[in-house]
Amino acid sequence: MEARLQLLGRREWWLWFSALVVTILSWIVLLLTLFPSLFRNSSHFYEVDSSEARWGTLSLLLLFNSWLVYRHRLFRLVRRDLTEPNGDRGAIGQDAVDASQLDPVTNAHTRASSELFLGKEVARARRQNSGLSLVAFHLDDFTKLNEMHGSATGDVIAKEFVNRAKKASRGSDLIVRLNSDDFLLVLPDCSLTDAKVVTDRMGTLEVTCSGKEVPVTWSVGWIDYKRGEVPSDLYRRAGDVLRLYKQASKAEGSGILLLR
Repeated sequence: MEARLQLLGRREWWLWFSALVVTILSWIVLLLTLFPSLFRNSSHFYEVDSSEARWGTLSLLLLFNSWLVYRHRLFRLVRRDLTEPNGDRGAIGQDAVDASQLDPVTNAHTRASSELFLGKEVARARRQNSGLSLVAFHLDDFTKLNEMHGSATGDVIAKEFVNRAKKASRGSDLIVRLNSDDFLLVLPDCSLTDAKVVTDRMGTLEVTCSGKEVPVTWSVGWIDYKRGEVPSDLYRRAGDVLRLYKQASKAEGSGILLLR
């Protein structure tokens, strides 16, 4: 965010510098139009008198000022989005959602409650040409652990996994529980490289099952927003990644070796 604010500051500086240069040049031209003799030259194939030059300069100056106002307003919107991410996104991601729409076990968002958030982030990424990444998680052997230790253990695993994902991400990010063992992490203003850094921060996880420490592993897939996509396209791509992981888990359980 700091890097983007610095880039925005440089762009604003160049905008005001351009405005100063254009203003000075315009005043020079307007002063020159006070001398009609400068515009009397029959050797040129064109001829512009002083009044035409004056009105032409004023018209160009008006067009430039309109563009200047538009760019200044755009910069203000971008700065507001950068400096107030937690207030806007946090309200969308947490407070504005009814608790009945959250997963009762992990307090993560469901797909239905996350659609509005993802739709706004897609619109923001399209408008500002910023990054947007999703991370798809599939908990390995989740069904087997449920069968061996009971559904209560599965709830503990899912809850601990969501807590770990929240600690590794930002407050403006969103964790979604798609199925019992499938999760999605929405990362606004993040590239694929940034998303991989977040997953690396999650580290390893162990939970206590029947008095024993059982390691919890998961498969990860990274998805980046491509210009022109809508939220349903991102959900579809995430679903394709998760289906591949499930097929791989079933094949490995049946003794089939998969080459990736």
